Amino acid sequence: MKRQQTTKPRITMVGGALDRGGDKLNAHAAIHHGDILAIATEGVVTVPPTTSIMSTVKTMLNHGFRRIPIADAGTQQLRGSIVCRDIVDFLCGGPRHSLVTNRFNGNILAAVNEEVRKIMETDVAYLYTDASIEDVLKLMKEKNVGYLPILDKDESVSGIVTEQDFMHLVAGIEVGASIADYMSTNVTTVGPDATIGTTGKLMIDNGFRRIPVVKNDILLGIVTAFDILRFLGSGEALTKGATGIDDALSVPVKTLVGREVVWTTSDRDVGDAAEMMAENGVGSLPIIDDGVLTGMLTERDFVRVLATSRQ
Repeated sequence: MKRQQTTKPRITMVGGALDRGGDKLNAHAAIHHGDILAIATEGVVTVPPTTSIMSTVKTMLNHGFRRIPIADAGTQQLRGSIVCRDIVDFLCGGPRHSLVTNRFNGNILAAVNEEVRKIMETDVAYLYTDASIEDVLKLMKEKNVGYLPILDKDESVSGIVTEQDFMHLVAGIEVGASIADYMSTNVTTVGPDATIGTTGKLMIDNGFRRIPVVKNDILLGIVTAFDILRFLGSGEALTKGATGIDDALSVPVKTLVGREVVWTTSDRDVGDAAEMMAENGVGSLPIIDDGVLTGMLTERDFVRVLATSRQ
């Protein structure tokens, strides 16, 4: 485990008691038993497989999406999926990066105009509109995915359910379990001068979606796969990559760290953590105990919280 220690973490603590109104997690979640559309998002934005990679990135950025179903324009039948980490894979040296290096000789300007079907995931887990919360929790855990498209009887994309939906379901509820019970403790970090390319490759190789940025044992921020998506979509990667992909990826990761980090301690209830994350619009919480970065809690962990509570 890589732990970063500091007596003065330069970050923002969100505290204070929560008014839970006596709610308990199971009572709250039972309202939606057997009806996933009660928490799923309907009216889903999709893009067709022939959309360019860059247009797909722009659509994701315009809507603030970290994932988007790929569906036929007419029928809306599911054909694939793109998540932020697929774009990081494409840009930073994962298997999808071969499109840049082999077909376009490292020319990122040309590669981003290729159709998104060339890099989309085609083996997509999904459920139907009659699915229950238990069905979703089971499949998300089994496939280790953060979202599932929901299809109607015509196999068209009707909605999506995400791990964020479960985070909101838990938010403010006294679960009776501490953050320590669910957080990841194997925290890998990078320094602020690490390149975007190195950081992105670390994400791909280890299955990360976010990595803390640390200098002199002080947590400076969190860089996420969405930050790298934004870097590509802003055009900065294309400008710097005019002479080759390596130039684009040599930018220090510190340029992507802009916002203060919300953090908490491992003894807090996971319902508190969910509310903090929801209120601050973040997908993870660094956990700092006695000045030491001891873990990370992410939206994915709330799938485990609910799955455990409903066993």
